[in-house]
Amino acid sequence: METERRAWKECRAQADGNRIVGHAIVFDSRSENLGGFVEVIASEAVDRALSEGADVRALVDHDSGEVIGRTRAGTMTMKKDDRGLRVMIEPDEEISYARDIMRAVARGDVSGFSFGFQVLSDSWDYEQKTPLRTILDMRLAEISVVAFPAYQATDASVAMRSLREFQAAQPLRDAKWYESKLRLAR
Repeated sequence: METERRAWKECRAQADGNRIVGHAIVFDSRSENLGGFVEVIASEAVDRALSEGADVRALVDHDSGEVIGRTRAGTMTMKKDDRGLRVMIEPDEEISYARDIMRAVARGDVSGFSFGFQVLSDSWDYEQKTPLRTILDMRLAEISVVAFPAYQATDASVAMRSLREFQAAQPLRDAKWYESKLRLAR
């Protein structure tokens, strides 16, 4: 299973003393078009990470060489609320890249979150003008503080893999479309 990455416009990182806080995932918020479909994250999609105590890392721009927090180390906490998955990251400002990202967030130069995940369960709604993918369950791998919190900034190879999966499902989508038209004709 490949890791997918998503960045949301609605996610905002803010400096709060020596911490970075904000919603890394916003529930039920539509993505931009990902190449033929849009996506939302259901609120139950993060339940596995929280109930299993997943060892999630906080990174700078998805770079595993720049870890600024980790749930297992207690330097990042995650909490689900009505809006989404709220995180609090406590970077060690003795580390140069952690100090740099803290300063960039405090200045407002960097203000977004993104996340890396593996889909365990999803559903598709092909009845809409643009098909809608809902992520129902995922394995959350990392939360990143990013400069470009929008879907256009996601990893192109990940978006293309999702697009290939979407296109491979074309015969199934066509069958469902014809079936729905037959029901209406009866």
